Amino acid sequence: MNLNKLEIMKQVLLFFSLVIILTVISAFSFQQKKKVIFFGDSITQAGVGPTGYITVLQQLLAANGRDKSFELIGAGIGGNKVYDLYLRLEDDVLSKKPDLVFIYVGINDVWHKRSHGTGTDADKFEKFYNKLIDKIQAAGAKVVICTPTVVGEKKDYVNELDGDLNKYAEIIRGIAKNKNVELIDLRKATVAYIYTHNPEDKAKDILTTDGVHMNGTGNKFLADQFLPFIK
Repeated sequence: MNLNKLEIMKQVLLFFSLVIILTVISAFSFQQKKKVIFFGDSITQAGVGPTGYITVLQQLLAANGRDKSFELIGAGIGGNKVYDLYLRLEDDVLSKKPDLVFIYVGINDVWHKRSHGTGTDADKFEKFYNKLIDKIQAAGAKVVICTPTVVGEKKDYVNELDGDLNKYAEIIRGIAKNKNVELIDLRKATVAYIYTHNPEDKAKDILTTDGVHMNGTGNKFLADQFLPFIK
């Protein structure tokens, strides 16, 4: 009789030990960081630098006690256009099994038409962009897309490429609506900021160092735009 009781006690202890182990494993899995990838061009490549927008985002998450919940990964390469992103999507994004992907591209698709004689025609830009979203979503990740910012910081749409930037931004807004994905309208936000903070109507040095790439203020500005979407 005593042996039976001892055996039962052992089985009960074993059962509760297994429950505790499974609870710990479950808690560990629950606490694993969500992978967030920022997919883009030189602005995103610089985003992982000491003052880059991705670094600032990590600091903002830490200040809110949320840095243990997210792993922020920069996947930006200078000069990239939308088709460059498509070509390296598997290696630089999907292979990392992200939970959330921000697509932030378009500046070079417009800018390089004038500066390098390349760029991306509007119809091809839209097709490649849609295919990026389809492949990322098929892999099980959430997608948030962004309109391009600026090429030149003068107000009232007098910069040489403002018309094209507005056109490509409108394409991205349409994609967001058609694909039912969230949109960060960086074009609208940067134009509004510059209108308020550029009384001397300078071509750079408000949010950018050269009219395109972000300075410290610009990186903080971008981080503030992205932060609400990391949730």
